[in-house]
Amino acid sequence: MKMSNLLESVIDAYGGLNNWRKFENISASLRIGGITWALKQVPGIMDNINVVTSTRKQFTSFYPFVEKDWHNSYEPGKVAIINNRNEVIEELLDPRATFSGYVTNTPWSKLQLTYFTGYAMWNYLNVPFCLADPGYSFKELEPWEEDGETFRRLQVTFPKEVATHGPVQTFYIDSSGLIKRHDYNVEILSGARTAHYLADYVEVQGVKFATKRNVYLRQEDNTAKKPEPLFISIDIRDIKLS
Repeated sequence: MKMSNLLESVIDAYGGLNNWRKFENISASLRIGGITWALKQVPGIMDNINVVTSTRKQFTSFYPFVEKDWHNSYEPGKVAIINNRNEVIEELLDPRATFSGYVTNTPWSKLQLTYFTGYAMWNYLNVPFCLADPGYSFKELEPWEEDGETFRRLQVTFPKEVATHGPVQTFYIDSSGLIKRHDYNVEILSGARTAHYLADYVEVQGVKFATKRNVYLRQEDNTAKKPEPLFISIDIRDIKLS
C-alpha cells in the first residue's frame, strides 16, 4: 500500500528516509524497569544493558546478558545466547510458538526474554522508518485529545513477516510530527492492552529518538491507567548510528 501522507510527514520530522538509509546499525545503553520482569520471573537481567539493532533486517543483540561475557541474538525465527568466543550456550527455533497457552504470570525462559525484548527494541528503534517498507497498510483515525493536546492518529497493520506485539497498532502524533503515544495489544502477554508513551526526544546524527518510554495499561475507554501499574520503563542513553 502507498505510504500515507501522515506517515510521510512523520518520517520527515524524524530526519527523513535518505538520511536514515545511510546507517546500518543503532547502538545504545538502556536502563529498563517496570513490573513485567518480576512477573515473568526474569528480574534484574535487563536492568542496565547495552543494545545493538539493525536498520536493514530484524536483528537485535543485548550485552552483557546474564553473564558478563555473554550476549544474546534475536531474529524472528531464532534466538540464542552466545559467549564471547562465539559459542552458542543455548538457542531456540521458532520462539514465538513457545508462548502458546501462556497466561499473564507464566514464567519466561531467558531465551523467551531474548525474543520479547529483541523484537520490541527492534520495533521501537526502527519506527517510523521501517513503516515505509513494503507490506504495511495505514488508516488515519479520528484525532485524540489528551493532557490539553490534540494528536493525529495513524493505525498501522503490520505485515506477517515482521515480529511485533500485534498486527494492528496505533501511533499518536503531535503537531511537530513526533510520536508521543503508541498503542498495541501484546499477543505473547495474554493480549495485554497497552498505552506506550514516548518523551524526551534527542537528535542523533540527524535522526530523532525518544529517550524515555513508559508502558501502562490501556483501559476500555482508551485512556491509560497511570502512574501505576508501570508495565515497562525504558531510558535510552548513548545512542549511536553506524
